[in-house]
Amino acid sequence: MKIATIVGARPQFIKAAVVSRAFQNAGTVEEVMIHTGQHYDENMSSVFFTEMEIPRPQYNLGVGSCWHGQQTGRMLEGIESVLLTERPEWTVVYGDTNSTLAGALAAAKLHIPVAHIEAGLRSFDRRMPEEINRVLTDHSSDLLFTPTKTASRNLEREGVPVTAVQLVGDVMYDAALCYGRRADERSAVIQRLGLKRKQYVLATLHRAENTDDIHRLQMIVQALVAIAREIEVVLPIHPRTRKLLCEAGMIEEIARHVRSIEPLGYLDMIMLEKNAKLIATDSGGVQKEAFFHGVPCVTLRETTEWTELVEMGWNRLIPPLHVAAIESGLRDALQSSPVRQESPYGDGHAAERIVQALLERSGDVSVSAPACDAASGARPALEWATPGAA
Repeated sequence: MKIATIVGARPQFIKAAVVSRAFQNAGTVEEVMIHTGQHYDENMSSVFFTEMEIPRPQYNLGVGSCWHGQQTGRMLEGIESVLLTERPEWTVVYGDTNSTLAGALAAAKLHIPVAHIEAGLRSFDRRMPEEINRVLTDHSSDLLFTPTKTASRNLEREGVPVTAVQLVGDVMYDAALCYGRRADERSAVIQRLGLKRKQYVLATLHRAENTDDIHRLQMIVQALVAIAREIEVVLPIHPRTRKLLCEAGMIEEIARHVRSIEPLGYLDMIMLEKNAKLIATDSGGVQKEAFFHGVPCVTLRETTEWTELVEMGWNRLIPPLHVAAIESGLRDALQSSPVRQESPYGDGHAAERIVQALLERSGDVSVSAPACDAASGARPALEWATPGAA
């Protein structure tokens, strides 16, 4: 069976890593990986393939950064050309980026079945380009792999046929288990940065709704600077965010008060997440990773697609509209002690279920080997796990 996998952004490399391992273990799958080039910085892209020990993409479209419509159009054209050459049995897309939508549309128009991993997520905020990408991709897909029961219910309400939806768990949890122990063994980022465990806040900031709005950007920067007077704040800065901070004249204030660093590889980022006292982010994936590693999180947005974390008390939403509200939310979260409880994201075997389903749809043999062996941190049996177990 030939599979075309579409990736383009950092979170997709992480998700694809564990699924690609499961493809390799199946022994009957030929995977053709297409990198759109949406993330092209070394620490945002190629370093992930090295650290995760997965084959580099056979195709790199090199699209780069540009306006949403222009970027999606260029990706659509490039992906279509590759799919016409390779003629896969399935096209697999991940998450909610422009690469996801372009891959789904290109395949659907060529009548190549589409499998969407991380389907069914909804923030119910159509102002977010990611929300548009999610909805359109889900309704262009033939097989929808959901990470949670909530995601499955969302698709049911939208009229997606129940036979097309499979609840498999979250491949990001697979990755947290698989690579968590590897990070402990290989990453020295805590020592390199001279940090003290559980004595710093890890912040990430990249979402366009925050970085492109000068008011919101100022509110976030001022709040982080204020908190940095009480506890160290570490901020890996996305290249686009750095550019916008420079243009807004805020980069010097950040540099004086906050520990700003270049983007990190996955293993180093895991180590910073695991050892933080609190994580403040506008990222969807980092919200979950905080939970996986047992760290409270503040999400600098009005809405989240991961509603379970808010309900469980591990995540709190703080719209970045007022400095005082952000500061208060961060301080409250620093004092919080959420209760460890069963994960709503599965048992760390989502990748195996995904490959099994694709093989069954193609009439192929089943996959029996785990995506990661026990030495890499995967669980030997199907069981629900508590946060912080990675």
